[in-house]
Amino acid sequence: MAILEHLGTEQRNPASGEIDRLETPEILRIMNEEDQKVAPAVGREIPQIARAVDAIVKVLRSGGRLYYIGAGTSGRLGVLDASECPPTFDASPEMVQGIMAGGPAALSRATEASEDRPEAGEADLKAHGFTAHDALVGLTASGRTPYVLGAVRYARSLGAVTLGVTCNADAEISRLVDFPIAPVVGPEIIAGSTRLKAGTAQKMVLNMLSTASMIRLGYVYHNLMVNLHLKNEKLMDRGRRIVAQAAGVDAERAAQALADAGNNVRAAIVMLKRGVTAERARELLRAAGNRVGVALES
Repeated sequence: MAILEHLGTEQRNPASGEIDRLETPEILRIMNEEDQKVAPAVGREIPQIARAVDAIVKVLRSGGRLYYIGAGTSGRLGVLDASECPPTFDASPEMVQGIMAGGPAALSRATEASEDRPEAGEADLKAHGFTAHDALVGLTASGRTPYVLGAVRYARSLGAVTLGVTCNADAEISRLVDFPIAPVVGPEIIAGSTRLKAGTAQKMVLNMLSTASMIRLGYVYHNLMVNLHLKNEKLMDRGRRIVAQAAGVDAERAAQALADAGNNVRAAIVMLKRGVTAERARELLRAAGNRVGVALES
């Protein structure tokens, strides 16, 4: 008996049954209409995503780390989200980590066979130093990828926080984890091609998990990326604009404060808002756990 035939993500989509006979605009219209089903499916999972975020924040506040693990598209999405946390929030590269079946080489070249070994998922988690104090997000559109399930079972054996993101109802991973998240998006326009709607849904969930966690941790001031790391001219320009907006000053004052603060956006904002020196601003930030809002209110 086929192991995937009962899964929703493997079914044929009646809306695209004759898609190979259509002209390009009609193909794209069907794709767009199907994509519009993704956001509502994710929206229905918000209560569970919120509980997962609160659990992640608790882990990170205690010095633990957040790990994503997956294979294929799911694994690549996890690595992508993890890799964006340092430049967006100036988070340590160790704080959020992405692991995928087949290792770094699989990011650009598919190695599907590596996803069939549950012991490989456990071994990769161990190799990355995963502990009971960390949180693991298992990413699998089908909900049954052996590599991911092996990692989840290992994390559970340690007593770590576990989450699962799948696009099938009553999936195997959902029965294993503390926080199951299952945006059910229905059949793909190409049967079984879960890089499409299922991939989009997983990306949206990952955006929520990491971004909401960082906001709760104080890495955002109002809706500004104040933990931005200024590594190039584009980011320098963004940093100057953020300082000007946050502190309510003109571009020239913002640029001067940023220079005085050694290009530290947070320190420049505190300097301007509190009327203190760069050194004092850094002291206030250290006392506030580098959270701008807390430093300004202290």
